[in-house]
Amino acid sequence: MAPEPIAASASTHVNRAGSAGAAVRPEEATRRFVPPTALAGLRNGPRVSLRETPGYTRCFATLDTMIAAAYLRPPEFSLRWIHVWRRNLLVWRKLAIASVLGNIADPLLYMVALGYGIGAFVPEVGGMKYIAFIGTGMVCQSAMFTSSFEAMYSAFSRMHMQRTWEAIINAPLSLDDVMFAEWIWAASKAVVSTTAILGVILLLGFGHSWLALWVLPLGFLIGLTFGGFGLVMNSLAPGYDFFTYFFTLVLTPMLLLSGVFFPVDQMPPVLAGAAQFLPLKHAIDLARPLLTGTVPDSIALHVAVLLAYAGTAYFAALVLTRRRLLK
Repeated sequence: MAPEPIAASASTHVNRAGSAGAAVRPEEATRRFVPPTALAGLRNGPRVSLRETPGYTRCFATLDTMIAAAYLRPPEFSLRWIHVWRRNLLVWRKLAIASVLGNIADPLLYMVALGYGIGAFVPEVGGMKYIAFIGTGMVCQSAMFTSSFEAMYSAFSRMHMQRTWEAIINAPLSLDDVMFAEWIWAASKAVVSTTAILGVILLLGFGHSWLALWVLPLGFLIGLTFGGFGLVMNSLAPGYDFFTYFFTLVLTPMLLLSGVFFPVDQMPPVLAGAAQFLPLKHAIDLARPLLTGTVPDSIALHVAVLLAYAGTAYFAALVLTRRRLLK
């Protein structure tokens, strides 16, 4: 029985794993991964099933180990991601006005309807007018949804439908460059959304403090966090409908439990305790004092939690995307 199937499989996996170096010829891959005794048995012995060949299990166990190591290797950083980020910016500029209006329409409706509607019955919440209370939550909510949407629907279109990623990684750019650019681009879109909502809050007469400008880098950090989550879902999604699970089962409960519409300390103890682990809660704990002109408490803790979520989500998304596109 000829050894070509083993050679072809070995060569394919080594080339696509990414960390094994230059292309490997089939005969070289055969010598490298299949023991000589197994080759001798294949050439000279009777025809047997490949799975009965000595060394078969050890051969492909070695390949699986190499492939897993390639998927789990640390991210590779280079400045080439800037070109991918700029490409996304140039495309977005054609639809910038519609995109910005779409990003602010939903939170603006929440602020006006709930802020002035419920605010008429609830004079103050947390020492501020209810419209100001909900407005500070809307800043973080807008950054969360904008970055999540960009990292899921838009990134999935570029990866799967338009096959833009495939074209890019055939140039002198790697998948790591593309993923990092998509991550930063999702965070950049979150800053655009945060800026728009902050402008609305200022027009309504709130947030007149220089400390409010720190909400913009906070919006970028929120974008990194939820952009990472969105890229994880993008790596697993078979189609657009898959993203509904994330919006319904993750983002909506987080929106309701993180203190956007009412203080967390007024919830039952179990829910209040669970809210302490939600990234949106830590973002709001930073944004609300900044927009009222005070320095937040435990800044280092809140920033560290958001960075931990962002870094973990990005690495998970990178590993899963490698497995999906490089297998």
